[in-house]
Amino acid sequence: MLIVQICVGSSCHIKGAPVIVEMLKKEVEENHLEDEVVLTGSFCTGKCNRIGVTVTVDDEIYTGITKENFREFWNEKILKAIEKQRS
Repeated sequence: MLIVQICVGSSCHIKGAPVIVEMLKKEVEENHLEDEVVLTGSFCTGKCNRIGVTVTVDDEIYTGITKENFREFWNEKILKAIEKQRS
């Protein structure tokens, strides 16, 4: 099971956390990954960035996630992590 934590602290909230949450939910549903991905919120991880939202995938922290770079993040960090867990 892949644990994806989206920071919903005040700084990330202002920088678009609700949008990133919705985008993640949509991708999980469209790719039928409900049994492989758990989406959860978290408060500040202490890795705030000037742009975008902080997202933790298992134990890896990624900063600066925006709707503009979401597709790359999804493909490179989420889908590859799922593939790794499957093998």
